[in-house]
Amino acid sequence: MDPQTIDQTYGQLQNEFQEVSQSLQALANKLQKAAQGGDQQAQEWLFDLKTLALSIKSEEMQVQNLLSNIHQFVDNQHQTYAQQIPQYQQQYAQPQYAAPHQGGLGGFLNSGFGRAITWGAGFGLGDDLINDIFN
Repeated sequence: MDPQTIDQTYGQLQNEFQEVSQSLQALANKLQKAAQGGDQQAQEWLFDLKTLALSIKSEEMQVQNLLSNIHQFVDNQHQTYAQQIPQYQQQYAQPQYAAPHQGGLGGFLNSGFGRAITWGAGFGLGDDLINDIFN
């Protein structure tokens, strides 16, 4: 696994969370209309939807933290590997075939996923959905 694969996975998850957000928003709109029309059950279901949105937000944050940790681990492994190559070259007098990888925190922060984390971007499903439903 490499940082680009992690970035790609992050992008796919972001797209999936956007689809979930759109579906939940459509349901929230229907429930709001029904609640405004006097349907008491719709109001209760709207509160249930808020609970669901908060759970999804929590899950989002966990997924984001997990991907961030995996990304940092992979960058650290690449950096360690890149540092070991010259040692092995000197020891065995073999040419270096692997291209150096910018690893460590610099590699992480320059990746698509790292930039998203740095800029404070995430999936944002929970925030947007909760704000849209209850404001």
